[in-house]
Amino acid sequence: MKRVKSPRKRKVEVVVISDVHLGTYGCHAKELLAYLKSIKPKKVILNGDIIDIWQFSKSYWPTAHMQVIKHLTGLISKGVEVTYITGNHDEMLRKFVGFRLSSFSIQNKVVLELDDQRIWIFHGDVFDVTMQHAKWLARLGAHGYDLLILLNRLVNFMCHKLHREKVYFSKGIKNRVKSAVKFINDFETVCADLAIENQFQYVACGHIHQPEMKEITTPKGTVTYLNSGDWVENLTSLEYYDGQWHLYKYQDEVAELHQLTEAPAVASLDSNALFLDLMSEFNLKRA
Repeated sequence: MKRVKSPRKRKVEVVVISDVHLGTYGCHAKELLAYLKSIKPKKVILNGDIIDIWQFSKSYWPTAHMQVIKHLTGLISKGVEVTYITGNHDEMLRKFVGFRLSSFSIQNKVVLELDDQRIWIFHGDVFDVTMQHAKWLARLGAHGYDLLILLNRLVNFMCHKLHREKVYFSKGIKNRVKSAVKFINDFETVCADLAIENQFQYVACGHIHQPEMKEITTPKGTVTYLNSGDWVENLTSLEYYDGQWHLYKYQDEVAELHQLTEAPAVASLDSNALFLDLMSEFNLKRA
């Protein structure tokens, strides 16, 4: 049998990923795994809401979700620096801020200096009024959002069968509802204002599931605002290489990455077997 040659991995200095929401129906874990396998990063920043602890359920944890975790721990075991920035859906991890194990750490924010340019990276839920004053409302909204995404996937499955274009419910709502548009604009402005005041040239967030890369100018100055988007609707990330930040979109390279969405070496394993395999990488044993 002729052996298929693996595609060469792209070298990336820094990759920023946010709002994966592992453990929910909307998470595109297979696509994320394919993307992670296509790059060779020096530094990985997980900018919040990677595991959706709010909606975590033992009854829904597909193998693909465990494969993402295993791939990330594999990077750590190889010495790749992986930083987990806490978000609102994984806020319980904030009690472990400052924790370090090998090349892995948990933080609330990260400041990097790349080619004499400073970037401030944080999740962004601190600017969400519903998070600050009505967490129960935010949690209710999260469950409703997950149901909307699940319904959207069912509708798109039928669209595919009928050879019709896909529809995106939540994207349409965000783009059409004035209050949603205002919230996004206000969020970006607040982030920019604070970054300029603290003399950062770049600021990178997640949280609002709205991938973006643009300059924002205020009376106080100019900053480049970046948002890594999500792996629920947009399937995007931020990458730094060749001295510049880039907004990566999975759909732009879906054909090339399609062959990486399945991993023959581990696809036959269930989540429990993957967990045991993961532990063996760190020479750990379950009690």
